[in-house]
Amino acid sequence: MKEYETVIGLEVHVELATKTKIFCGCSTAFGAAPNTHTCPVCTGMPGSLPVLNKQVVEYAAAVGLALNCEITKYSKFDRKNYFYPDNPQNYQISQLYLPICRNGSVEIQTESGKKLIGIHEIHMEEDAGKLIHDEWDDVSLVDYNRSGVPLIEIVSEPDMRSAQEVIAYLDKLRTTIQYLGASDCKLQEGSMRADVNLSVRERGTDSFGTRTEMKNLNSFKAIARAIENETNRQIDLLESGEAVVQETRRWDDAKGYSYAMRSKEDAQDYRYFPEPDLVPIVISEEWLAQIRARQPQLRDEKIVLYKEQYGLPDYDADIITGSKKLADLFEAAVKICEKPKKVSNWLMGETMRLLNESGKEPEDISFSPENLAKIVELADSGQVTNTVAKEVFVEVFHNNVDPVQYVEEKGLKSVNDEGKLRSVIEQIIKENPKSVEDYKNGKQKAIGYLVGQTMKAMKGKANPAIVNQILTECLGDI
Repeated sequence: MKEYETVIGLEVHVELATKTKIFCGCSTAFGAAPNTHTCPVCTGMPGSLPVLNKQVVEYAAAVGLALNCEITKYSKFDRKNYFYPDNPQNYQISQLYLPICRNGSVEIQTESGKKLIGIHEIHMEEDAGKLIHDEWDDVSLVDYNRSGVPLIEIVSEPDMRSAQEVIAYLDKLRTTIQYLGASDCKLQEGSMRADVNLSVRERGTDSFGTRTEMKNLNSFKAIARAIENETNRQIDLLESGEAVVQETRRWDDAKGYSYAMRSKEDAQDYRYFPEPDLVPIVISEEWLAQIRARQPQLRDEKIVLYKEQYGLPDYDADIITGSKKLADLFEAAVKICEKPKKVSNWLMGETMRLLNESGKEPEDISFSPENLAKIVELADSGQVTNTVAKEVFVEVFHNNVDPVQYVEEKGLKSVNDEGKLRSVIEQIIKENPKSVEDYKNGKQKAIGYLVGQTMKAMKGKANPAIVNQILTECLGDI
């Protein structure tokens, strides 16, 4: 069998985090009742005219700068004509001839080291509505709330060669855009979607094979599975002497296969022409300088900062900076308590555990950095035991309670009264002569059992350090 190489390029659609749509004042909020965020403009009513949202241009330019693109100082919108029920105007306002960003690149980490992925262009456009298929009543309904939500489309060069490289590229895009505040990039809500253009060719050849496009994949897992499946499908076709057909395919992640939707259209099929209702966009050097000055510190810079300034190990820095929410929470809590490794431990340990148990993402975290810092202080100062601190943190995580107030109300403070502890410990020693004998015979582990019995008697509220100290003293006197 011949050796084949996969060639992959992506078209990534990202919904921008503006409060209103790209060409009208309707809300972009996700999850509203169907067709409640609509107006004559975004539903394509005759005579309605679009007005460009300035924030869309600023977000697009900010993303372009972060992805090392050339910013087009003079760009225009074009009409892309096609007919589909979720497209009320029967055309989409997009950019073909003069997109806002060109010739960018991002660096990803692969198994073989660092690799540069080229970005052909980034253009602005409006999103379409959403078709909802009701199999029970055998009808399709349309929700136009999403129609007119601002998008940028990031078109890569065909530089990726595996699903692993694709996921690394998408993760780099997602974290970069989240740090910019340009989008929440929630794949499960459709605010980040990827179309995969894929072909295979014999390894060592320069010419491209016939590509297919898989549309609107919205999870990293689905993207990886779809790439593997389509790669194998094309190789099987070539090995059996058949031709790969250039077409658009839809991936069914539940069934684990893709099926053909339509033959692949070329640009001329859309009958593009300049949008007559919108004037060109002129980005001055002054405006671009303002956008550049507002660019935040991105993930790669933060990783260096966390290791050098806060002394975090590579693993901690990598995990925490993987989410802007976690990074913001970390920095704010450290500013309050000045204990970076302790804060990192709580985020890496209990926070990640509770996120996994509840099926949530870091972006769903609702507790404040102030309450995280208080938990760190309570545990680190010995005011509560680690066991109690973890129990209190569950309440902080779910309900953002004030941990100091909660500990006071529930009477959970550690018992540091040496006289009270000594009395309890002496009773524990009397009740466990076998463990005492084991300890005296050199079995150091026996003291652990006695500590455990003491903590049990104190309902977990005894200070472990003081318990160990008193136990050692009492046992030494026997």
